[in-house]
Amino acid sequence: MSGVNAEGVWIAGGYQSDFARNLTREDRNIADLVAETVTETLRDARIDVADVGVIHVGNAFGQLYTGQGHLGGMPASVLPELWGIPATRHDGACASGSLAVLAAMADLEAGRYDCALVLGVELERCVPGDAGTRVMNAAAWVGQEGADAKYMWPYMFDKIADEYDRRYGLDDEHLRAIAELNIRNARANPNAQTRNRTYGPGSFGPDEAANPVVEGRLRRTDCSPLTDGAAGVVLLSNRYLSRHPRTVDDMSRILGWGHRTVGLSLSGKLARDGDDPLVMPHVRATIVDAFERSGIGGVRDLDLIETHDCFTVSEYLAVDHFGITSPGRSWQAIENGDLEIGGRIPMNPSGGLLGGGHPVGATGVRMLLDCHRQITGRAGDYQVPGATRAATLNIGGSTTTTVSFVVG
Repeated sequence: MSGVNAEGVWIAGGYQSDFARNLTREDRNIADLVAETVTETLRDARIDVADVGVIHVGNAFGQLYTGQGHLGGMPASVLPELWGIPATRHDGACASGSLAVLAAMADLEAGRYDCALVLGVELERCVPGDAGTRVMNAAAWVGQEGADAKYMWPYMFDKIADEYDRRYGLDDEHLRAIAELNIRNARANPNAQTRNRTYGPGSFGPDEAANPVVEGRLRRTDCSPLTDGAAGVVLLSNRYLSRHPRTVDDMSRILGWGHRTVGLSLSGKLARDGDDPLVMPHVRATIVDAFERSGIGGVRDLDLIETHDCFTVSEYLAVDHFGITSPGRSWQAIENGDLEIGGRIPMNPSGGLLGGGHPVGATGVRMLLDCHRQITGRAGDYQVPGATRAATLNIGGSTTTTVSFVVG
């Protein structure tokens, strides 16, 4: 075994399904998607199914979309070799996949198990679009907020945009530029939902026909689409590698992590932290935790970021909360081209959620997998040249659950 460090959890490999697929139209269901993802994840990681000690599944809305709950039992249902392997489902809304990763890491670090299979999975296109968006209302504080909303989550993130505007001013053109960049990046990603979609000259502007308003200032291309998809990774401990010697040249390591949870209410968040220069200081604290645990000095030590862009404003928020700019000045990084592949700190080279797609329970795992592929030089046509260290930011609800990883 070459290059194994004394601490840390290793990413051996993983798999992402094609997020452009509609499983219902293929006459397939969540069991088919889990079977595909488990099989291909283990194959890519070069791990025998008999070596899996524990399974963690990220899924937010399984029974609400499909009627199928108890998804911790699905891997053993579709792959009999996993019969008897302990498995747990995790829900943290859009951060469900990252919570599954954290739980798997804890198992490995505690010495309970040495090889963990982590899955994130969600089917969202099995119901009509309006019904699909209503399902996700469950991640807000039901009955306490969003009573005036037609679409809950665009409504909520439009409120965050309004807060930026109130404090610092916000030019909607900067939000449109984030959408255009991520959808452009997605064209190079063979698994991205929007890679083959056609966008006209008005798709990223204020034209009501080409880019209609959804809620407030947020228009269609400001919003990530409903998506079917899954992603998986295999995590290994140093103990496993000591017993199963292999090169680590095609592996990456989770260097650090951050995880914070605050209350459900968006208005409560904004009121509590109204005097802080940052709109969501607990998000910054999550990122700083990941930086400190990984031993890096800050965003200057990263080569790229995969961040949560369920809406353009959530990426706008990520820019200043990562420290790329000072608070309220995320627009500078956009205008300077800092977020482009080849820029100072590429953000969402995969296309993110806006371009790549957002199967809610899978997103955190997909982000981690993309960082792994970047670090190991396997990101293909959206590879960031020379990438050696990457970070994720995955949020659930109106930043209620926030998780960040640093991978190197």
